[in-house]
Amino acid sequence: MVSDDQFFLAQLDQSFERSYAHLASAMQGFLRGWYPGCGKQALVDKNRAWLHAIELLLRIEPNAKLIVCIRELGQIYGSIEAQHQRTILVDFIDHLADFDRFGRADMLFAKDKAIGAPLISLHAVLDLPKAVQDHLYFLRFEDLVERPAACMSHVYAWLKLTPFEIDPEHLAPMGPPESDSHYHMKYPHTLSTRIAIPPKHDVPIRIQARIEEACYWYYQIYYPKPSSAPSVAKNEAM
Repeated sequence: MVSDDQFFLAQLDQSFERSYAHLASAMQGFLRGWYPGCGKQALVDKNRAWLHAIELLLRIEPNAKLIVCIRELGQIYGSIEAQHQRTILVDFIDHLADFDRFGRADMLFAKDKAIGAPLISLHAVLDLPKAVQDHLYFLRFEDLVERPAACMSHVYAWLKLTPFEIDPEHLAPMGPPESDSHYHMKYPHTLSTRIAIPPKHDVPIRIQARIEEACYWYYQIYYPKPSSAPSVAKNEAM
C-alpha cells in the first residue's frame, strides 16, 4: 500500500500538496484507464465494494454514481439456503454446512459473511453527508421484477442518460460468465433472457423474526410497514 511506502511518506514531509496531488492524479489515471477508448455515455462497474469506499471513489471520480440493489433480507437468506440444499454435498467456502439452519442464518449475517458484510456498508450510508448520499440510488429487487420497464426508465433518468426502454421479455445477456466454482457453487451467477418474478422462499418463522429484529433499521428504511411508513427517501425506487 502506498500509505505504508516510506519513500512516498518522506515526500509528504517536504511537499505535501504536490505529492498528494500526484497520488490523486495517478489513481484517477488508473481508474479512467481501466477501460480505454470506451466511447460511451456511461461505464458500469459491478462491484459491491464500491459502496464501502464511496467517499474514496468520489474523491477520485466526482461524477460517479452508485445503484445499490437491495432485497428483502429473509428472501436473500432463503435463496442462499435453497441453493445450499441443492448443493448440500459441497461445503461453503467459509465452512457453514455443518451449522443447522438457524445457526447458518446467524453466521451469514455476521459482519464478515455474505449478507452481513454488505449490510455494514449499507448501514453506514446513514452517516454519510447528504452530498455523498445524493450519488446513491437504491433499487429494490421486488420493484425491479414487478415493474422492470418503469424502474429502469427511472434509473436512466437519474443517471441523466438518453431514455431507453427495455424489453423485459427479450434481454441480451452481456459479458462473459462469472465463476461459480470459486464460491463452491453457493452463489450462482445465472443469466436469463427475461425478467420474471421468482417464487417466494419459505423461510422459517423463527429465522425471519430474528432477521427482522436484528436488522430493524433496514426494514424501517426500505421495507416499512404500511401503518408506519415514512415518506419515501430521495432517489429510492418504490
